[in-house]
Amino acid sequence: MDKNSAALYKKIQTEVESYQNLQKSCVKMVKQRALLESQLNENKCVLDELNLLGPDNKVYKLFGPVLVKQELEESRQNVGKRIEYISKELKSSTDTLESMEKDMQKHQETMAKYQQQWQVAAAMK
Repeated sequence: MDKNSAALYKKIQTEVESYQNLQKSCVKMVKQRALLESQLNENKCVLDELNLLGPDNKVYKLFGPVLVKQELEESRQNVGKRIEYISKELKSSTDTLESMEKDMQKHQETMAKYQQQWQVAAAMK
């Protein structure tokens, strides 16, 4: 293998490693996003149930092994804030995932370019 081919091989290896690391991060982000989506759906269901309750209904919140009485409106506000927070986190993870996908696409294009150069160099021998 001549110097030029060895340099191209090293560049390809570096790109492949970067791409694989990005893929691993992307998988983690997808799992995190799925968890956030399930939490968001769960909290929306809780809010729907709380909205069905009237002012004379009692609401209890579980603190460890103890149920503590809580005001209905306070419960609604807490769940609403939780939904808002999870929605922001979900948007952030979606943006990060899109950015990772763009980076992965760039790595794929770079790898293809290097592979073409490798093939041209091999054909010239």
